[in-house]
Amino acid sequence: MKKLAGILSIVTMAFVLLSIKSPEEATTYNLEVKVTGLRNSKGRVQFFLYNKNGTIPDEKFKKCIRRKICTIKGKGSTTTFYNLPKGKYAVTILHDENRNGKIDKGWVLPLEGIGFSNLKSFGLTNRPNFKKASFYVGSNTSKTIKVIYM
Repeated sequence: MKKLAGILSIVTMAFVLLSIKSPEEATTYNLEVKVTGLRNSKGRVQFFLYNKNGTIPDEKFKKCIRRKICTIKGKGSTTTFYNLPKGKYAVTILHDENRNGKIDKGWVLPLEGIGFSNLKSFGLTNRPNFKKASFYVGSNTSKTIKVIYM
């Protein structure tokens, strides 16, 4: 019985030691994203989080690492991405007025509102990309993104 108790003690200690992470590994942060400037309260807001160069633009949202779909309150919306390791991130926004989950376009330009972190405007000469839209998360962070209608 003593032998079994000793073995269990060693196994438990090994498990505890293997599960301890360094402070750097264990630290994660939250990113709160607020959207302003919605032209109405129709539909919902979709938030897309990216963490790599070359992922923006992403019209079909296949390169994002996380996605959130949120309700609209008073022509705005807010969400939080939890447990992010430190690093560079970018956020894109879609005001999905008809709730179909995609960017509806006219001839070329979007009919619904879209937005990118760090960009107040964009166009043919100021195209959004990860480098322009990215920011560093190394603590709990809050970003406000303006939605743009073309």
